[in-house]
Amino acid sequence: MKKGKLIVFSAPSGSGKTTIVRHLLGKEDLNLEFSVSCTTRDPRGEEVHSKDYYFISLETFKKHIKSEEFVEWEEVYRDNFYGTLKSEVERIWAKGKNVIFDIDVAGGLRIKKKFPTETLAVFVKPPSIDELKIRLKKRSTESDDKINMRIAKASVELATAPQFDVVIKNYDLDTAKEEAYQLVKQFVNSIKK
Repeated sequence: MKKGKLIVFSAPSGSGKTTIVRHLLGKEDLNLEFSVSCTTRDPRGEEVHSKDYYFISLETFKKHIKSEEFVEWEEVYRDNFYGTLKSEVERIWAKGKNVIFDIDVAGGLRIKKKFPTETLAVFVKPPSIDELKIRLKKRSTESDDKINMRIAKASVELATAPQFDVVIKNYDLDTAKEEAYQLVKQFVNSIKK
C-alpha cells in the first residue's frame, strides 16, 4: 500500500482548528480525507457517529488498546478517551488520499513521532486564554465546569506549541485558513525524501 501524507491539526479546544480543517477538506487540490477518531464521550450538538467521531464504549476502546489497534490514543479527561485506529489511516491511504487529523496535542505529537517524514504537525494558537473562554461559552455545548477544565488544560497545551512543525496564530480566521491552505498545499506537493 502506498503511504500518503499525514496532516495533523492540534490546539486547545476553541482555537478554531476544526473550522480550519473543514475549510481544507473543501479544497479538492489537497486530496484530503478526514480521519475519524474514536471517543468514549457522548455526542455533542449535531455530531454524527462515523462522520465526526466513532462513538464507542469505554470497554470497546480498552479492547482496541489491548489489541494495539491505535496509531495513537489518549485519556484526555477521566474516562474520556480519544484515539485514531490504524485501520482508519490505512482505509484513507488505500483510496490514494492524504489524511487530515483534528486531534488533541498529545495525539498529534505521537503521530509526528511515529511518522516523522510523512507528517506535517500544525498547532493552532488562539489569541488568548480569555478569547478561548469566550469561544467555548458561545458554543453552548458544555457546562461551566467542563469549560473551566478545558481552559486549565489549554495552558498546558499552549506550552507544547514549539514541538510542532508550524504554529498558526488564529487571530483572524480568514488569514489563518489561507495560511493553513498554503502550508498544506506546499507539504502535499513536496516529494518525499
